[in-house]
This record gives sequence, structure tokens and C-alpha cells, in this order.
Amino acid sequence: MRQKKTMIFAAVTAITLALTGCSMGGSSSSSTAGSTDGKGKTITVWAMQGDYSPKTMAAINAAFTKKTQAKVKVETQQWTDITTKITTALTTSTPPDVLDIGNTQVAGFAASGGLLDITAHKSDLAQGNTWLSGLADPATVDGKLYAVPAFGAARAVVYNKKMWSDAGITSAPKSWSEFTSDLDKVAAKNASNKNFTPFYLPGQYWYSMLQFVWDAGGDVAQNKDGKWTGTTSSADSLKGLEQWKTFQNTYSSKASQSLDTDEPDQNQLLADGSTSAIMANSAAISSVQTLNSTVKSTDLATFAMPGQSGKNQPAMTAGSDFAIAAKSKNSALALEWIKIAASPDIQQKWVFGKDGWLPNSVEGLDKAMKSSDFPEVQSGFFEAAKDSRATPGSPNWATIEGDKSVNSFTQSIATGTATPEQAAKTFDQHMDQVFAK
Repeated sequence: MRQKKTMIFAAVTAITLALTGCSMGGSSSSSTAGSTDGKGKTITVWAMQGDYSPKTMAAINAAFTKKTQAKVKVETQQWTDITTKITTALTTSTPPDVLDIGNTQVAGFAASGGLLDITAHKSDLAQGNTWLSGLADPATVDGKLYAVPAFGAARAVVYNKKMWSDAGITSAPKSWSEFTSDLDKVAAKNASNKNFTPFYLPGQYWYSMLQFVWDAGGDVAQNKDGKWTGTTSSADSLKGLEQWKTFQNTYSSKASQSLDTDEPDQNQLLADGSTSAIMANSAAISSVQTLNSTVKSTDLATFAMPGQSGKNQPAMTAGSDFAIAAKSKNSALALEWIKIAASPDIQQKWVFGKDGWLPNSVEGLDKAMKSSDFPEVQSGFFEAAKDSRATPGSPNWATIEGDKSVNSFTQSIATGTATPEQAAKTFDQHMDQVFAK
């Protein structure tokens, strides 16, 4: 999830459950019955500012109208107070038909009963493709599908290729041992700079912790028989936490152990040459160049974060999904619209080709990377997204992010104020209490 979506989602569960109870989304069998002959009809689509571009939306709408004869009214929404606005809209008798929702927001709105269950249409909507798990998994609640992946953004290593070249490194690492060896070389080359850190990784950057835990075979929480419980104290999770702590303490700065990515801005540190690498999404590329105009696109490169498992670490993936309001009067037409938006043609030509987002499927990633105009600097994000994951699908996970307990959890491990075992036990207890509400 992108940062704005993370902050917004923190209020979803409390508001939606207070208004509409804990029933799950509307039935697909009854709500989507009807003709897709849309002559004389108009569907309403709520699109979030900064997601699909106007040209991409226009392409989807043109294809939709050609197929159904229906028109589309696009209402672009701002991020401010969007949770309250969506929640209120879903309780009315005339909600928007299609909603653009952050991938980790789906569980909260589904739990409120506000979203349509579209499980019966999954195969038709997927159109033979394998959706990115980091987008599809959060859209699936208790085995039921409530939204369709729209686009993605994955985290990968962004590094200063020139700085690494100066240290004798001419290609991106393919394994964990190569990765740490390269960082050692970069550290040695810049040993005279006391403010330099090979890999800036703040102690509160819990997204990075997730990837280490996943790579070790663990997870932060699991759903068993409909009950969510914290699992950071499991053997596999503890292994990942130990590995994360060792890496953070070895290659990032002492000061970073108690910090997050924003103060100081990790993109600024990379732009200034105070670090040679960070973990970030594709927005970091343009940000670094904006912060330091002397940094050329050829100076930067990316690669998927290697894992100690022998594979790349599963990537924490952000993005959006399209959902249908349970009370939509045009659900059959809405299904046609999201099918077109999720189609391989739209994803390849517009979502990736024009807007620069990751397409919503593994097949789409492969095709994009083979295109003649594929920007090489993006390759790490695309490789990382092939094994993508997201935060736990509990509607109450929002509280965990909102109360910053997950930040405190990783900070205590990085700083050494608690051992991974101690921190995990406390964090699991807190999550269990939150999930039980």
C-alpha cells in the first residue's frame, strides 16, 4: 500500500463496523443478475487522485461504452477524508457502482457488508492470467473475492550504480552472499566518510521486516478457522527477525535504528550520496532525481532484494483494486467495467505503457519487461513483484498500523531495547487483543 493509503486505512474498520455491523459483502448471485445492455444507462466510477491517468480512464470507458452502450461518469476523489466518504456512500441506496480502493482497504470495507461478493466471476475477471498475490490476496476475505487488482507498486533495492561501480561492482547481485559482499565493498570504498552508510534501513521501517520474515517462512499473523492471531513469535518468524536485525545493525547507521524513512528522508540520503542503497518503490527514482538534479537516470539501478532462503525476498506490494458497491443498481454493468479495466490489453497498453504502474498479473510483468521501450531502471520492481505479498487480511490490521505498535515493535528490535523473542511476544499479545475486537 502506498503511504497515503496506509494512513487512510487505519480508520476504516472502526468507522465501517460502527455504521453497518460485521456482516460480509453482498451476494454475487443475486446482485449481479441482469442485462449488460446498457443503452440509456450510466454507471458511476469513483477514481482516486493519482491512480489511473485521465487518458487511461478514457480508454477503459470507451471500450466499455462500445461493448455495452452504457456511459460512465468518473468522479475523481481526493485522499482527505476518503474513508468516511466511502463508508457513508456505501450505506446509501445510490452508492457509486465502482470504487477504486487501496489493496489493503478491501478487508475493512468487505467486513462492513459494503462490497459485492464477486467470487463467482473470478475466473472470467482474471481472463487466464495470474494476478499479483500482493493485490489479489488482500482482496480475498474468508475465501471470497471482493475486488479485482487494478495496478501495483512493489519495493526493491534502489542503488547508486556509479557509486557501486567505483567500488568495483559491475552488475547487480543475484544472491544474498553476493549482496552482502557488494555492500562490504561499498562500505570499504567510502570508509573515510563517517556519515556514510552502505544501505540505509531505518529501524521503524516495518515493511522491510515483513520481507525478511516472509523469506524465512514466517508471517506476522495468520488466520486459522476464522480467527486471526499474531505469529511473530513462531520459530520461522523469529529467524527472519534475527536476520533483519543483523542486516539493519550491520549495514545501516546507528542513528537509523530508532527512525522511520521520512526524517531524514531516505530518498534525500540517496540523492546526497550519504547512502548507496535503500529499499523503496518506483516513486523513489523520480524523487531522487528531483532532490538532486545532478543524478542521472543512468546513475540509478534496481534489483529485487535477495533472500537468505536462496530466492528473492517476497515483496511487500502496494496498489489498488476495483470493487463494486453491494447496493449498486448496475452491478452487471460494473462487472463489465472492471473486467475491461483488468484486461491484459488495458493493463499493458495503458496501465503500464502510459501510467507506468506495474500491471496486475505475473504474465503482464513478463510481457512488459520484454517490450523494446522497457526502462531498465524499473526491472528490480518488476522482478520483485513476481512474488508479492501484503499485510494480514484481518479488517483489524488497520488498528495495528494506526496505533504505530508495529513501528515500535521493529524499533525495539533494531535498537536492542528488547530481544526479538521479547518484542515478538509483546507484539503478538497486542495483535491478539486487537484482532479479537
